[in-house]
Amino acid sequence: MPILDHLWIIPLLPLLGSAVNGLLGGKWPNNIVNSVALGSTGLSFAFALEAVREFLALTPDKLPFPPQHYFDWIDAGNFRAGFDLQIDQLTVVMLMVVTGVGFLIHIYSTGYMAHEGGYYRFFSYLNLFMFFMLILVMAANYALLFVGWEGVGLCSYLLIGFFFLKKSAADAGKKAFIVNRIGDFGFMLGMMLLFRTFGTLDFTTVFAKAAPMQADALGQFGTLTVACLLLFMGATGKSAQLPLYVWLPDAMEGPTPVSALIHAATMVTAGVYVVARSYVLFTHAPTAMLVVAVVGCATAIFAATIGLVQTDIKKVLAYSTVSQLGYMFLACGVGAFSAGIFHLMTHAFFKALLFLAAGSVIHAMGGEQDMRHMGGLSKKIKWTYVTMLTATLAITGAPLFAGFFSKDAILLASFQSENGGAGTGRTLYAVGLFAALLTSFYMFRLIFLTFFGKPRYDEHHVHVHESPWSMLGPLVILALLSIFGGWFALPSFWGGPDYFSNFLAPVFSGGESAATEAAAHALELPLAGVAVLTALIGFSIAFWLYISRPGKAEALAKSMSGAYNTLLNKYYVDELYAAVVVNPLMWVSTNVLWKFVDVAGIDGTVNGIASSATSLGDTVRHTQSGNTRSYAVWVVIGALVVIAVIFFWPAAAPVSGMVR
Repeated sequence: MPILDHLWIIPLLPLLGSAVNGLLGGKWPNNIVNSVALGSTGLSFAFALEAVREFLALTPDKLPFPPQHYFDWIDAGNFRAGFDLQIDQLTVVMLMVVTGVGFLIHIYSTGYMAHEGGYYRFFSYLNLFMFFMLILVMAANYALLFVGWEGVGLCSYLLIGFFFLKKSAADAGKKAFIVNRIGDFGFMLGMMLLFRTFGTLDFTTVFAKAAPMQADALGQFGTLTVACLLLFMGATGKSAQLPLYVWLPDAMEGPTPVSALIHAATMVTAGVYVVARSYVLFTHAPTAMLVVAVVGCATAIFAATIGLVQTDIKKVLAYSTVSQLGYMFLACGVGAFSAGIFHLMTHAFFKALLFLAAGSVIHAMGGEQDMRHMGGLSKKIKWTYVTMLTATLAITGAPLFAGFFSKDAILLASFQSENGGAGTGRTLYAVGLFAALLTSFYMFRLIFLTFFGKPRYDEHHVHVHESPWSMLGPLVILALLSIFGGWFALPSFWGGPDYFSNFLAPVFSGGESAATEAAAHALELPLAGVAVLTALIGFSIAFWLYISRPGKAEALAKSMSGAYNTLLNKYYVDELYAAVVVNPLMWVSTNVLWKFVDVAGIDGTVNGIASSATSLGDTVRHTQSGNTRSYAVWVVIGALVVIAVIFFWPAAAPVSGMVR
């Protein structure tokens, strides 16, 4: 049975695992829950591998492989949306990341969550997330993609707030859900505009109709530009870009495997995937692409500066994720879609590894997350140290590590970009290079504070211990991927082919900028050297502050308390949002919508009618006394009233005349 004809099996398996564990797992021991959760995701990974093998074996005359239609999902008037799944080169990359990295994180979770309550519920949510993420990356139309898009947002809410009895976790889950809805509103408007323009939401038809259209000029806000900006609005929410990034750092309240899977490897890259998938639209909207590049670049530097001073090990990695996502959008904004997806893949390897290694550190420290209370762990948890150091070298762009190749491709494309003028490209490159310096500094600061120096914890109460192999095994595999995962681009440095870009070329045919496609190798090596030198500067500063001159960092923070406190408090953006958006909305909601409209208006009207009816009924009730003389009196009074109306009411005069 060819899997290419039955792609629905790949997302169905995690869905079944989620349903089985969710309905029955509460009565099962952990080992059975593990069997269902790992079995479903492992089989999904195996079927994905087989689908990829079959796809790669297709002869050129059978490419591109057509989307597979399984049934009509929505059929209303002239709108039709089918349950259609597709596989192409871009889908292959995303499938391997989602199922492969996802399966490793599931294995890790069996050790990390072993002693937590709600074990079956956690894996049910995790499997459900896998289902929605697979729907997102395999969908052949925007409508079905939006189902996966909203589904991963729901699962993010459930997993971030997994420890729902903890107020900070519950608040973080709600914050993530609400902020994502803001972006999703723009995404829906973008889909509506695309349907109004093209009469369909199927990728094949939309892109085929858009391809021959004349591109908007820079600064022109035509239909495609507006549609792309609306889609990008959704991407800023899902992929935590300015100004909708605020939910992701708070999402660290969820279990560490959640941070690794959702907020490093898969969900937050959904916005990058949508922009890359919609490259035909974006290449017709240079204004939208410039916005994508500028927002990505600004986010990269903004988040990197905040990460410089954070003390929670997971918060440092959270802001690192926001910064690296900015790099991916920078790549897409300058037309280097392949480079953006390349960094998406390598980032999935080393950032998942960083989060899982951080979880191993937290496990070893008995739940401690503050790096100021760590130190000297390199000799006590060697496997965790070596793997986390590997991921750090990858993210900082050390030569021959995965991040070196993908980050170099982005910086090169930025330098060569001419959208907005050559000066714009140079500016984007300079800001991206400075963000790389900051990345090197805060990541080696994390390494030095966590693993070097004297222990800053009570060794009598904290018994540091290495994690079990159910946790270390995935770390080792991800460490190997963090080293070798970028070697697809290795030959390009010596004038050879860039295998990754060539692999994605059929998807981005005509989408890559001319400068990117004809990258000058004479320029590539010097720029790579500059990037490496920049990373070395960041490493040297961190080494000087935290190893050579211990205590110097604290003294520097005191001497620059204003800047330090601003960064430590994340530029007070949350406080600004609270003052400008949250508190006014809460005031309006409480004093206008609740007290005035709801209580005084709606409830007051309903309650007033009920009270009036009750009072009237009570008054009339007293006329039913059962006394015959009383009834006779009322009859007389009624008769007198009727006579008075007939003879004395002005309107009655014509009637009496008619009688005569």
